[in-house]
Amino acid sequence: MTETIDIPALADLLQVRAAQGRVIVAMVGAPGSGKSTLADRLAGKLNARQAGLAAVLPMDGYHYDDTYLAPQGWQSRKGAPHTFDVGGLYHSLKRMRARDEAEVAVPVFDRQIEIARAGARLIPASIPVIIVEGNYLLLDLDPWPRLRPMFDLTVMIDVPQDVLKSRLTARWVRYGLTPPQIAAKLEENDLPNGRLIRSDSAAATYRIANA
Repeated sequence: MTETIDIPALADLLQVRAAQGRVIVAMVGAPGSGKSTLADRLAGKLNARQAGLAAVLPMDGYHYDDTYLAPQGWQSRKGAPHTFDVGGLYHSLKRMRARDEAEVAVPVFDRQIEIARAGARLIPASIPVIIVEGNYLLLDLDPWPRLRPMFDLTVMIDVPQDVLKSRLTARWVRYGLTPPQIAAKLEENDLPNGRLIRSDSAAATYRIANA
């Protein structure tokens, strides 16, 4: 059964687990659920207790590039499950689990230009807590389940759809989209993706409600 938890309690748990070795946690939620903010907040809380305790690995860095998506007819669905390099993420996680390299370079998505920047973040072997944040880390549709053995524990962020819609609308306004463009983003991509996450994800170890 999934247990409800908050960020301070999760930080306590991860700090204890980190004393025993590297721990990789998946933080999952729909678009607009606050994954990135909560992952950064959790890492900040841990690093305030002990410098170099936690690092964040965003799944968004594994977006396929537009030069591949556009010819496939997938550019308008960017952010859907089939627009990510799941194998690339899997092998990054496998390297982190092995912990036999001084550091692992990972890509980071730049939302201002809608491009993933390769090697934009280095995660040293000395960091024991890796917080992986993303939409589909628990998705039960191939090829996503191959990621699951890479995680020591999982957290689902549970936010009502009306809150998601409000946050996503505000996000796209900030990025200068017009009302018709925002409506298309929401109804054709973001909200359907959120419903898929809710209906087709495996049960998480923990749940954060109304983040």
